[in-house]
Amino acid sequence: MLLLAGSVPVEDLPLLIGPIEVTTGGIKINGHDLPINRGNEAMMTAACLICREYGVNPPVGMVAGDIGKREGSIAIYKHLAEHLPEMGVKVLTLHYVMPDLKLNKKILATIDTMADKPIMIADAGSMYVAKAGGDAHYYEVFTPDLGETAFLADDKADHPSFTRGYIFNMEEDVPELIRRAYAGNNAAPTMFVKGKVDYICQDGRIVDTIEHPSIPTMEPIGGTGDLITGMISALIYAGVTPLQSCRIAGRVNRVAGELSQPTPATQIDKILQHLPRALATVQKQLG
Repeated sequence: MLLLAGSVPVEDLPLLIGPIEVTTGGIKINGHDLPINRGNEAMMTAACLICREYGVNPPVGMVAGDIGKREGSIAIYKHLAEHLPEMGVKVLTLHYVMPDLKLNKKILATIDTMADKPIMIADAGSMYVAKAGGDAHYYEVFTPDLGETAFLADDKADHPSFTRGYIFNMEEDVPELIRRAYAGNNAAPTMFVKGKVDYICQDGRIVDTIEHPSIPTMEPIGGTGDLITGMISALIYAGVTPLQSCRIAGRVNRVAGELSQPTPATQIDKILQHLPRALATVQKQLG
């Protein structure tokens, strides 16, 4: 099972767990419709499309409503800590949750008891809490943007808001941020750093960069980074190595953006429509 977990900004939405169904307006989990103009849902849609193209089972979604009051995030943490061993999860992607060190540690303690441990991927809040707790070694892939990479590079910050100014202002020296993140043991073995140039890292080394096609109008479109996380998750679930999954996902994201001919007003659903065609193009390019 590929399990994608994260909260959504919907008040009073209960914990939902079930196969993700792509609909004309978004996704559906346990009969609840969720639009794809939000990050977590965009990630899940991208994962569904890639799973479909590779002929593997659709991912399972775990979502709960959280508008900053923490209830939804707590429900996700607690369910995973109590039930993960019995769920048969092969790949676990943790995304938007309110960081909670104590509850995240409970999930990791549960994973320590498992003979068949899931491959773990983290982005956004789940990556923050992994770094803050000194737990990056539990994860196989991180997918930070440049600001988040600066946070990973700061060995003293326990939240992105507290990243020291001189480090945060080093965003033009991405290789140095990456070096610092690995030196502080705050990076996963495989890391995809999203930006104008995408950096793909393995065990502390930059092994690939992606900068073409360059679509400046994609910059203000929310959710493009979430597509990358969803695609990497699905590709790994389909049997592709984490490193190759990053190489494919980064290129597919850019080609899909180019095919959509975006403007600054373009919504993420338009880019998602082009993922299957972009995947076919990239697979031919990479052989």
